[in-house]
Amino acid sequence: MRVEDEIREKLEAAFEPRALKVVDDSESHRGHAGYQEGGQSHFNVAISSETFENMSRIQRHRAVHNALGPELIGRIHALALQIEP
Repeated sequence: MRVEDEIREKLEAAFEPRALKVVDDSESHRGHAGYQEGGQSHFNVAISSETFENMSRIQRHRAVHNALGPELIGRIHALALQIEP
């Protein structure tokens, strides 16, 4: 399974988002640290869910990282998050 699909699956299960966009942005980082041939290393995620309504920005980021888990986070070089309630 592609990392992009794993991210989407875990976030959908954890937050039942109103909106979710997961973009593999690896190619735009070719030649930079952490780039891997074939991609699957740099991601942009935009997510909106009621779950985040009463959370601070830090709590939202921690919740997403916890939902993805240390194994998956360990395989990602860069993860840009846009999190909205």
